Amino acid sequence: MIKRHLTEVQDWMSENVIVVAPDASLADAYALMIENEVRRLPVVDRELIGIITYSDILRHVPVSVEEADEATRILLTQRTVREAMTYSPITISPSATIQEAAERMLEYQVSGLPAVRNGQAVGMITESDIFRLVVESWSEE
Repeated sequence: MIKRHLTEVQDWMSENVIVVAPDASLADAYALMIENEVRRLPVVDRELIGIITYSDILRHVPVSVEEADEATRILLTQRTVREAMTYSPITISPSATIQEAAERMLEYQVSGLPAVRNGQAVGMITESDIFRLVVESWSEE
């Protein structure tokens, strides 16, 4: 039987999370993602109100951003994060276990969760972080 993993989210999450405002353009959100090598951004208006992913942007501007024509560039600059984001995202407490985070990701079919304390996004835990934990714990055995 596999034992439950009690390591906490805060031990494996990315801190200093990059956030975006709801009124930012999709072009600005995309640029933040590329610049910081992330695929999701918590949307913050004083506190966490949503999340926007790379996939959300592609759904609203249905061509590769790299190959964007002028019309697509205009859409990217005129549409806002608020139009494409998911409201009230699934979140996790930084003190929750990695097990709880993994179960929540599986249950809601999401690849990352904002870690939230008192309404503030304090980190992001992703599938990649959990894979890193698995690899490191297997290499210790």
